[in-house]
Amino acid sequence: MIIGLTGENCAGKGVVAEHLQKKGFYYLSLSDVIREELKKEGKEITRENLIASGNILREKLGAGALGRITSEKIQDDKNYVVDSIRNPAEVEELQKHKRFVLIYVTAPPEMRFARMKARHRENDAETLEQFLEFEKKEMENKDKTKQNLKATFAMAKQRLVNDGELEALYETADNVVGDMASGMQSDRPDWDSYFMQIAKVVASRSNCVKRKVAAIIVKDKRIISTGYNGTPRGTRNCNEGGCPRCNNFGESGKNLEDCLCSHGEENAIVQASYHGIGIKDSTIYTTFSPCLICTKMIINAGLKEVVYNVDYPINEVPLKLLREAGVEVRQHRVE
Repeated sequence: MIIGLTGENCAGKGVVAEHLQKKGFYYLSLSDVIREELKKEGKEITRENLIASGNILREKLGAGALGRITSEKIQDDKNYVVDSIRNPAEVEELQKHKRFVLIYVTAPPEMRFARMKARHRENDAETLEQFLEFEKKEMENKDKTKQNLKATFAMAKQRLVNDGELEALYETADNVVGDMASGMQSDRPDWDSYFMQIAKVVASRSNCVKRKVAAIIVKDKRIISTGYNGTPRGTRNCNEGGCPRCNNFGESGKNLEDCLCSHGEENAIVQASYHGIGIKDSTIYTTFSPCLICTKMIINAGLKEVVYNVDYPINEVPLKLLREAGVEVRQHRVE
């Protein structure tokens, strides 16, 4: 999941972020984007400079710029905690990830002021009145490129009040995150999509200049062989001039007898044989429907099912032959 944190100064966002990092969440901060900009400009990293530079970046790149730049760093296989969200447009950018949830961390003003004084930083407010006056400027802005904390807080799905012991805050944060996790829908792919996506990755190894095709053979939901199209082992690769027909971009489906490239299905079957792996009654996933030669190999190898992504230019006869031989054929499209 992606947990976004927003809140007033010294409310405890950083404490919550550190707690979640200990639990395996990766940390990102919109303020880090601004810090990088200040370093480039050789400016001191102060709260005032951070606010001013953040506003300039939003003016240049759009109100949601910091959220968009940070969002580009997010990977699908990790949980994240994202700190320093101060503009509604930043929330909207992060909400493009379905896993994103915004939490508002808050605390009473007097308590937050005491925490600020305890950290002993230069240029911090000297009085509670100064503290609140400075904060008031961040709360609302008609200019959409400026900070607008009040509108950002209103977009939060959860609220954490940090007005007691840290253990109480940690427990509340754990409960909130736990509830979110249990309520999130799984985006796991089904088996067909899973295997077809893997076949597409295998196709990226192809050295054919005409099209990249691959097949994987699956038994009991385990991949037992893979193959991609290209010239035979020990010969010059197709993309190095190894296959004259492909390099002359011969018409699809014609003069296949002149093509030196082995097809993905062919290689998957041959590789299984080479390594002594039985493939009878297995399923072959292929990024293109098989040609006639590969079809005959599939039938004679005893494969029971063909699942393909995209139609091969000449597939009427091969598909008819597969069905006549009792091989189940299905199309499963993935982008």
